[in-house]
Amino acid sequence: MLAVRARALFDGVGPGLVERPTVLIENGRIAAVSPGGVPLIGTEVLDLGTATLLPGFIDTHTHLAFDASDDVIGRLTEADDATLLERVRAAARASLAAGVTTVRDLGDRGYLTLRLRAETAQDPAAGPHIIASGPPLTTSRGHCWFLGGQAEGVAGVRAAVRERAERGADVVKVMVTGGDLTPGSDPYSVQYDRDELHAIVDEAHRHGLPVTAHAHAVTGIREAVTTGFDTIEHCFFLTESGVDFDRRVIEEMVRRGVTASLTLGALPGGPPPPPH
Repeated sequence: MLAVRARALFDGVGPGLVERPTVLIENGRIAAVSPGGVPLIGTEVLDLGTATLLPGFIDTHTHLAFDASDDVIGRLTEADDATLLERVRAAARASLAAGVTTVRDLGDRGYLTLRLRAETAQDPAAGPHIIASGPPLTTSRGHCWFLGGQAEGVAGVRAAVRERAERGADVVKVMVTGGDLTPGSDPYSVQYDRDELHAIVDEAHRHGLPVTAHAHAVTGIREAVTTGFDTIEHCFFLTESGVDFDRRVIEEMVRRGVTASLTLGALPGGPPPPPH
């Protein structure tokens, strides 16, 4: 039994800080948290002094295979699998060091994050808990096609979903619209027709997998919600003239219990935000 003490703790449940907390850890798991608790005699004590304790952060949308360079695609496509896996491992270690204890990786190449998932399960110090999709489904030369997830037609997308289920993916990721990262891709256009989207959702749910949509544009969000997707990534409601928060779509998301996974942040050198 290990008792961790600190000046304060923020647990995200109460309105303020817990003063002088004691966190009891048993067999690698938190067993109890108490304010001002006194550890039992014989318990190993780790006193962190003036530190404030926080729960582990969860990054609900990341790509461990990407980097922050000015040429994300070039660096990824030029790297062999061994080199890219080392970068993925380094990104995982950096995430854990920053306090991120769970990541949801929504697009890699060659199922590398599934390999890392097995490694971190054996060695928790190697990185956070990983929820992984493998390569995202996309159309021929569609958004992020270079990750190797190109699949088209009802039979083709069903086969792609089955492959991910057989590989042990935790979630199926689909590029419903285009995106800014890929040259020639249109973030305002829907890449798959409704029959293909229905087939993806049906096959994923048949294998007990949630399915999530990369969707910038309101048209793509609407199609993903209509066809039964569980989560919408980005969910910006973009149109070519700005932003259109279609209340009917939002209400339908609420009715169906569809989660919006918002990817808010600043991207140096990226496109400016929409005008409206």
